[in-house]
Amino acid sequence: MAKITEGYMPFHGYQTYYRIVGEQKDNGKTPLICLHGGPGSTHNYFEVLDNVADDDDRMIIMYDQLGCGKSYLDGHPEMWTQDLWLDELDALREHLGLDECHIIGQSWGGMMQIAYAIERGAKGVKSFIISSGHPSSSLWAREGMRRIKMMTEEDQAAINDALERNDFTGEAYLKAVDNYMDRYCNYWREDLPECCTRPKKSGGEAYLYGWGPNEFVPSGTLKDFEYIDRLHEIKVPSLIMSGISDLCSPLVAKTMADEIPDTKWILWERARHTTFVDRHDDYCVELIKWMNEYDK
Repeated sequence: MAKITEGYMPFHGYQTYYRIVGEQKDNGKTPLICLHGGPGSTHNYFEVLDNVADDDDRMIIMYDQLGCGKSYLDGHPEMWTQDLWLDELDALREHLGLDECHIIGQSWGGMMQIAYAIERGAKGVKSFIISSGHPSSSLWAREGMRRIKMMTEEDQAAINDALERNDFTGEAYLKAVDNYMDRYCNYWREDLPECCTRPKKSGGEAYLYGWGPNEFVPSGTLKDFEYIDRLHEIKVPSLIMSGISDLCSPLVAKTMADEIPDTKWILWERARHTTFVDRHDDYCVELIKWMNEYDK
């Protein structure tokens, strides 16, 4: 069983929590950093990948981005920007001495990878695993609205009414959003590991001011996240993995696969937005194979 180490990194006057599984060895295995979704979703579900530390003899680093989990913070809506979270990633790499790494990002974490490569150069990153991320908030929103049209008339009416009134508090609306998330986001598996059901401190403020009130209305600081026309600038080999019933629709995933130069795309059946949970064993096989290919 791999050793687990926990710690905190000073960042912007606050504390960023991190969790390390395994130890760095002189075995040619580059560490893996995990970027969770949200913003504000916490690292918890990434603990399903703890087995990779043993199965692949590789160190894995996961952390709660500022604003959620054990790095919880609110009352600072002005802080929740792309630059803050990219600065935090850079600071964590420096703090832990991660000059070289692989990076896996899920949902918002996948967005971070795209921005990190294009805006920051992603120096020392051997490969990306973009897990249900996206390159364009407007595309994400359009796909969300297209899929809402496939819901019941009752749910469509509730969502459209909320959008028209800009009021996202009504009971019918909240029920419709639950139905939407159950279709495209919630775990497919029923035999969930403890880390997926453990109570957590989600970053509601970080999500609202970073993204928006729901998955299909980007209105926060990330509303203008638009990188489709710049995906060709990404020089990091990128494995894209998504689910067939995923918030990251096949069109969104294909857009990345078509435009990122050195890429492979796997579309998983029986998977929603967290494919590494829904298709855990198969996912880990592909993850390990990919990282070993690019360790060289």
